[in-house]
Amino acid sequence: MEQEENVRSGISGWRLCRFCFLLFFLSLLAAGGWLYLYAVTPMAPGDDVGRTVVIPPGASLSGIQRILVKEELVADDFRFRLLARLLQVGRRLQAGEYHLAKNLSPAQLLFEIESGRIVQRPVTIPEGVNLKEVAAILASGGWLGQEEFLRLVRDPDFVRRQMRVDAATLEGYLFPDTYYLTRGMQGREIVAMMVARLRTMLGELGIDREGKVGQGLTLHQVLTLASIVEKETAAPSERPLIAQVFLNRLQRGMRLQTDPTVIYGLASFDGNLTRKDLRTPTPYNTYIIKGLPPGPIGNPGRASIEAVLNPAEGSYLYFVSKNDSTHYFSKSLAEHNRAVRKYQKYPRR
Repeated sequence: MEQEENVRSGISGWRLCRFCFLLFFLSLLAAGGWLYLYAVTPMAPGDDVGRTVVIPPGASLSGIQRILVKEELVADDFRFRLLARLLQVGRRLQAGEYHLAKNLSPAQLLFEIESGRIVQRPVTIPEGVNLKEVAAILASGGWLGQEEFLRLVRDPDFVRRQMRVDAATLEGYLFPDTYYLTRGMQGREIVAMMVARLRTMLGELGIDREGKVGQGLTLHQVLTLASIVEKETAAPSERPLIAQVFLNRLQRGMRLQTDPTVIYGLASFDGNLTRKDLRTPTPYNTYIIKGLPPGPIGNPGRASIEAVLNPAEGSYLYFVSKNDSTHYFSKSLAEHNRAVRKYQKYPRR
């Protein structure tokens, strides 16, 4: 009898264990199905309107969830964090700006943020703009404060590391182009990108940054003259002619006498250049100083740099605006004065 009772007890215990195992298995299966259903179900299946979210550098998994909850992309509970850990992506989520559709499931959201496919926004730096104008462009897009930018591009150590040239600022060294920026980029990254684009372009032109690079000028001088050419004409065909005039004047020891340099050197400018302005001494007043000003007056484009390196042939020494976006070029002062009387009806005060 005792043996039979032991057998019955053993069978009951085995059945209990089997029941417990089955119960555990079913519970695990139910939990897995519940989590799977959460993972593949968007909060708003029929809503594919995009949401732009910014994940800051160093954001925790909980912090990322709070951002997504605010945009109504995931629910405010523990399932999102649990799913991230089970998928082993919790530590691989990348900072940046993302455009996320609202009909993405939690799993798709995690994989999207893990991918690092962040939004790249175009920012165009036009040819000829100066550092203050670049600062305004970046500030208007919320990329970098104007004061922070100007402090950075005037930092002697930063300037030296970027170009290894004897320049007080990076004026003239930020290549005009369209850049694709991403949220979270540091100011140094943005500026370095623009300088790197200039270095690439100079390499394409075969320019060595050391010593004389063309027309007997150093790189700093080439960029300075190119920035003046950029400001003097909007007509691409005239750039080599403008460069020729200034190079001829430099070779003869004549003053450049170019208005854009005077304007650059003024503390303030209301759009009307006067005779008084032309007589005001500044390091950039080329009606007073001889030779080139201390540095560029803006950031020249490739065409203006090429114009300085390969100017038109000839002996022009003067030019005057014809008030139609082109200029009349003269070889003598007498010819130039006749052109001024013809085309400039309103002399400066």
